[in-house]
Amino acid sequence: MSGEADHSTPRPAPDAQRTEVGRGVLRSGAAESSAQSGAQSSAAASAGKGMVLEAVGGRYRILLDAGQRITAFLRGRIKQEARTGDRVVAGDRVHVEPVDDDEGWVIESVMERERELIRAGPRGRRPRVVAANIDQVVVVMSAAEPPFQHEISDRFLVLAESCFIDPLLVINKMDLENGSSLVAPAVQMYREIGYPVVLCSAATGEGLDDLIRALEGRLSALVGPSGVGKSSLLNALDPSLELPTRTVSRRQGRGRHTTVAARLLILDTDIRIIDTPGFSEVTAWGIEPEDMDANFPEFRQVEGSCRFRRCSHVHEPDCAVKSALEAGAIPQERYESYRRLLEE
Repeated sequence: MSGEADHSTPRPAPDAQRTEVGRGVLRSGAAESSAQSGAQSSAAASAGKGMVLEAVGGRYRILLDAGQRITAFLRGRIKQEARTGDRVVAGDRVHVEPVDDDEGWVIESVMERERELIRAGPRGRRPRVVAANIDQVVVVMSAAEPPFQHEISDRFLVLAESCFIDPLLVINKMDLENGSSLVAPAVQMYREIGYPVVLCSAATGEGLDDLIRALEGRLSALVGPSGVGKSSLLNALDPSLELPTRTVSRRQGRGRHTTVAARLLILDTDIRIIDTPGFSEVTAWGIEPEDMDANFPEFRQVEGSCRFRRCSHVHEPDCAVKSALEAGAIPQERYESYRRLLEE
């Protein structure tokens, strides 16, 4: 993701910051109910609206606005529609209609998405929509086992920033030996940048009240590398979920996937979360090299003072970002993450 700087024109004063994405409380659902057959035979069974809970093998589990949980198929013509990445994902709002008893329900149309969390698919050839209509991206990392890594957390934060969705950084496993001291510098750095950070432990319950307050009333996407304890956190928030968990591989020092497909869960409290599989690769989709700096809030605060309009903040003279870096206003770790992303 490298590019040449434009030295021909002095940089003008920056425009207003990026548009803030509105927040809405979206209704969602949990596991499919055995009452589906009753819903189909209900006198009220007619065209309705709902939210997709999960897509598995061409079948879509949906929570209708009326409260029924159903399984539906995708109408053939929708497969031909031009959409970003996957046609229907967890969090999508859809129109459904009942068909004959043998087939159940069918998705007639998919409503326009207010927001979508998009990352690059395999080998970066196409976009992949992770979740739709979410209010925030919850980036889960661990204090240890596996160890906290700045580059990985920065990649997830850039992913959220590039989609104009509020990020929340959650650091799990704070109960492990030296957990607090291991992540203290990173916690201070991210908080000074302006990111909300929650420290917690699924094992002891530490910090769970803070996490609940950050999640209540919003539709969140839970993302992070494998092994950081995403499923364990969900079980701690709502033991009735009974999600499977696995230990970190000692040989490789990393986690193993327990979530295989994105699914929307509803917890006992007013919390709705789209649980996503652990990411083996984290690459944002569609960021031009000259726009990479827009995904680093601390860069946005000073880049308007760069001498050149298309400053890459790498080799140009009179670069406000490099000056802030030298003065300690921009953390070295964050600048290194920026450089690596820029070079991809």
